[in-house]
Amino acid sequence: MGGNDNMEQALEDRVNNRSRRVENPNFAQYIGSNWLPRQNDDVVRGPAADYLPERYRKLGEQFLGERLVIPAGPLKVRSNDTDYRFRAHSAFAHLTGLGGEDEPDAVLVCEPLTDRQGTPLPEVNKHETEDATHRGVLYFKPRAPRGSDEFYADSRYGEFWVGPRPSLEEMETLTGLHCADIDTLGDALAKNLGQGHVQLRIVRNVDVTVEKMAQQARKDAGLPYGDDAKTADEKLEEALSTLRLCKDAYEISELQHSVDVTKIGFEEMLQVLPEAAGHHRGERVLEGAFAARARIDGNGLGYDTIVGAGNHACTLHWITNDGPVNEGDMVLIDAGVEADSLYTADITRTFPVNGRFNPVQRKVYQAVLDACEAALAQANTQGCKFRDLHDAAVKVLVDYLDEWGILPVSKEESLSPNGQHHRRWMPHGVSHHLGIDVHDCAQASKEMYLDATLEPGMCFTIEPGLYFHKDDAMIPKEFRGMGVRIEDDVIITESGAAVRLSEDIPRTIDDVEAWMAEVQRRKG
Repeated sequence: MGGNDNMEQALEDRVNNRSRRVENPNFAQYIGSNWLPRQNDDVVRGPAADYLPERYRKLGEQFLGERLVIPAGPLKVRSNDTDYRFRAHSAFAHLTGLGGEDEPDAVLVCEPLTDRQGTPLPEVNKHETEDATHRGVLYFKPRAPRGSDEFYADSRYGEFWVGPRPSLEEMETLTGLHCADIDTLGDALAKNLGQGHVQLRIVRNVDVTVEKMAQQARKDAGLPYGDDAKTADEKLEEALSTLRLCKDAYEISELQHSVDVTKIGFEEMLQVLPEAAGHHRGERVLEGAFAARARIDGNGLGYDTIVGAGNHACTLHWITNDGPVNEGDMVLIDAGVEADSLYTADITRTFPVNGRFNPVQRKVYQAVLDACEAALAQANTQGCKFRDLHDAAVKVLVDYLDEWGILPVSKEESLSPNGQHHRRWMPHGVSHHLGIDVHDCAQASKEMYLDATLEPGMCFTIEPGLYFHKDDAMIPKEFRGMGVRIEDDVIITESGAAVRLSEDIPRTIDDVEAWMAEVQRRKG
C-alpha cells in the first residue's frame, strides 16, 4: 500500500518532501505585509552600457531586418535540486554588460529597426535608425511583489531564497537597454515575422525552451526552421564570436584588472609553497590559495587551475592537481582570475620548488623564454598575422632541440608540414584570443582568426612550452620528468604595438627567483 501511495506523487515533486508546506491560505498576505519601502539608490548605469551601442551597430549591420535571439541560458543542475553557479552565455554577457551570476533564463533580443533593405519599419521612429539598425530588448523575470507566493516560496526566483531581483526600471538603468517581462517573449518573437519585414535567427544549444519557442514562431510564419535554419543560425553565432576579436577600452580595462588580481593570486600561491612542498597533495594547496583570491577579488576562476609539479607539468590540461610538490622539481601553474564582468586573465609561470633553478632547469626555461620573446617581437612587425606568432616561437624551440641533440631530424625537416617532429615536446598552439572566454572568439572563421592580421584591440596569449615526459626514451635522462610553459597576455594598442598586459608578473630566470625570495621575505 505504501509503495502505491508513493507512486502517486510525481518524482520531480519529491525533492520538496524534506520540508513542510504552509497550508494557511492567509500566509502569503501575512508574510508580504509590513515591510519597509525599498531603497534603490544603489542602482546606477553599468560601466559597459556606454559601449553597447557600438557593439549593436557592428553586429546589426550584418543582419538588417532580422530579429536576433541570444539566450543567457538556464541554471544547470549539479546534484538533485542543487545548481551550479550561473554563468551566462558569453554573447549574452557581451551584449548586455551583465556579469557575475546575473539573470539565468533571460533572453536578449536584438529587435530590427529596418527591413532587409534598410528602410525603417512602419512602427519605428525614424530618428532611432539614424545611428542604429537594431534595438536591444532584454527579456527577464523581474522582481515579484512581496504579496506573491513567489516572494517567499519559489526557490528559483523568490526573494527569500536568491535575494531581491531587479525591477524592469532598475534593469533599464543598469544596462541602458529596453527591458520587458520574459512572459511576453513568445509574442515578441512572433511579431511581424515572415511578412516581408522580419526574419529570425537564434543562438542554438543554449536554452532549449527558448529555442523551441523560436522554432515554432518560424514554423508558424512559414519561415525555414529546424535543420533548414541551422546554417543561418550558425552564421549569427560566428558573427557574435567575431564581434569580440577587437576589444574596446572597457574590455581592455577589465582584462588588465583580471591580470593584476591574477598576479596577487600567484603571490599567494608562492606564500604557501613551503607548506605545499610538505603535503601529499601539495598541488591542491597551491590551487586552493589561488581560488580564494579569485573569488575574493573577482567572480572566480576563468578556468580550472592547472598545477603540475614534476612530471605532471607534461600533461597539458592537468587539473586533477592531486600530486605532491617535491623539493628539486619545478611546478607549472596555469591560472587566471575571472572579473565580475566575466573577462579573464590567462597566465602561466613555472617555478623551481626550492626557489632556485638548477642548471638543466635553467637551460629549458631559457629556451621557452626566448621563444616567448621571439613571438612578441613577431607581433610587433608590420602586417603580422596571428599564425605568425606560433611559427616564430616554434622556430626558436626547434633550434634549441637541435642544439641539445634531441631532434631526430634536421631543423628544416621538423619545421616542414610533413615533419613536425618537435611536436613530441611542444604539441600545442602558441596563442589564442582572450577575453570574456579564456579561448575567446572560438567560432570565428579561420580567415578572421588564424589568417587575420593583428589589429588594435586584439588580445591574445603567447604561451610556448617544452614538455619532457619521465618515460620518454628519446631524450637524455637529465631532461625527463619536467615541463616548462610561460604564458603572457598581450594587447595590440591603438598605435599597433604589441604589449604585455602581464608585464608586471616576473618571467625571467633572475626575476622569478628574486620574486620567490621576496614573497617569502614578506611572509616572514
